[in-house]
Amino acid sequence: MNVYDMQKEVLRLKEEQNACILAHSYVAREISEIADFVGDSYQLSVKASQVPNQKVIMCGVRFMAETVKILSPEKTVYLANPIAGCPMAEQMDKAMISQVKEMYPDYVVMAYVNTTAELKTIADVCVTSSSAVKIAKALKEDKILFIPDCNLGAFVAKQVPDKTVKLLQGGCPVHAAVKGSAVTEAKKAHPNALVLVHPECVPAVTEQADYVGSTSGIMDFAKQSSAKEFIIGTEISIAEHLQYDCPDKMFYPLTKHLICPNMKATTLVDLYRVLRGEFGEEIILDGETIAQARKCIDKMIELGG
Repeated sequence: MNVYDMQKEVLRLKEEQNACILAHSYVAREISEIADFVGDSYQLSVKASQVPNQKVIMCGVRFMAETVKILSPEKTVYLANPIAGCPMAEQMDKAMISQVKEMYPDYVVMAYVNTTAELKTIADVCVTSSSAVKIAKALKEDKILFIPDCNLGAFVAKQVPDKTVKLLQGGCPVHAAVKGSAVTEAKKAHPNALVLVHPECVPAVTEQADYVGSTSGIMDFAKQSSAKEFIIGTEISIAEHLQYDCPDKMFYPLTKHLICPNMKATTLVDLYRVLRGEFGEEIILDGETIAQARKCIDKMIELGG
């Protein structure tokens, strides 16, 4: 079966089962082309909660599927490939952060959405990469313990200097591995290109950027800009997607090393097999976990996130 025939079969099975397919922006093009919704993790969770479909398949990583389940506990949620995890989401656990909270009892725990459902149960407020600064400004408290990404946390701290932001050593190993010298080299190779990067990158990278924002923010900026050349400082698939979406513009990956193996784990064949009942993993969360994890998301919504 070729790619085109498999896409048609996936669409047929999806309609037959009344399923909703979610695809994070980092997954393969052949999946995003036929997904019901493509975007950032939290955006996808919200979309899933708004549709009538009772079966939802997440083509992304585990914490994303968990967030879908938290917002739609009545739905059956599948992670298309069970091995697709997230090193950042998994690097801190509930026991560790509970101990840190005892050390800093007067700090509000701000959890990036890229965390496990279990860790969200002890967070005070959740944020996305696009809403983190806004939420930090909206908090009445002036002391913030930001988890887990120290680079996104540092970006927030710089934008909200009137608040005290405590950071822990954590983050996305793919984005964090990019050095400031990569920006210098990319600018030298493409002097007319604007540099668009994700806030999970280290400060030496974000400080040289023309735009810093979420994956969707980067894509929207590139599509709406009158500029014709862009250096893309996030997962390498975004440069590819933008090439398809804007064939009249040029997109260059900041570095060829910006590849997330977990996002690349899910294939079109995996999705096909999930719909055939042969693969995938149903996300099961107990009621208490869902209720407690939902509180920090509700707080984010309350503050305008």
